[in-house]
Amino acid sequence: MTLEAWLAKAEARLRAGPHPDRARRDAETLLLHVIRSERAALIVRWKEVLDEAESARYLELIGRRQAGEPIQYILGETEFYGLPFHVSRDVLIPRPETEHLVEKVIEIAEQLHAPRIVDVGAGSGCIAVALAAKVPHALITATDLAPPTLAIARQNAERNAVASRIRFLKGNRLAPVAGEQFEIVVSNPPYVPTADRASLAAEVRDHEPPLALFAGAGGLDVYRALIPEAFAALVPGGYLALEIGYGQSEPVGALLSAAGFAEIELTPDLQGIPRVVIARRR
Repeated sequence: MTLEAWLAKAEARLRAGPHPDRARRDAETLLLHVIRSERAALIVRWKEVLDEAESARYLELIGRRQAGEPIQYILGETEFYGLPFHVSRDVLIPRPETEHLVEKVIEIAEQLHAPRIVDVGAGSGCIAVALAAKVPHALITATDLAPPTLAIARQNAERNAVASRIRFLKGNRLAPVAGEQFEIVVSNPPYVPTADRASLAAEVRDHEPPLALFAGAGGLDVYRALIPEAFAALVPGGYLALEIGYGQSEPVGALLSAAGFAEIELTPDLQGIPRVVIARRR
């Protein structure tokens, strides 16, 4: 079959899947991935024919997408803050909302001389890598508990030519840097309440790593542990930058105040939901 015919067939299958509104776009994206071509060249190649191996591969990818697997995992890559990132089911898929967190940290770091920054729970490395790329004078450490996750973060640092500027350490939260001091602690921790599991989109609930999503009944378990640890790790006047979930601005603000933080500032996402909280150590 020609590319045009394959695309029509794939679109029809995906319209019967969980995301019919994205059927055409996803069918095109996966076809371009199989034939290793740019979207602009597709119309010129309409009458080309997929060979047997390409046909089998395309059917496999369409089947995975029809079953609800995120297209980022199928492709093995995504974009964050204008940079390319490898992703697998070992790491959370970087979200546009997290770019607000990166932007706030960049604003702070640009005002400091050689700021020491630690990214807690690095995941794919999207935060640490973006900061290393955009704030070349920063000294960046990234921690994560899982070796497969750290391997992906290192791979992404190498891919974006910043591996020499990020120190990757294995361990829980700030334990790997115990006794060290930083100007900025940043984290996008797990914050989804376990009670909300059933209400999540199936492609999130069934495919993304639970340890990167869920944080106890109210979604605050990691904040309760991390906030006092961050206070101890920060220099006086240092900053803690956190991504937070819907409805968490007040309880997280209370935890920050109780730990001794001041100058608590909230930044909304594009939907107007408080998404980033910045607090300063007295």
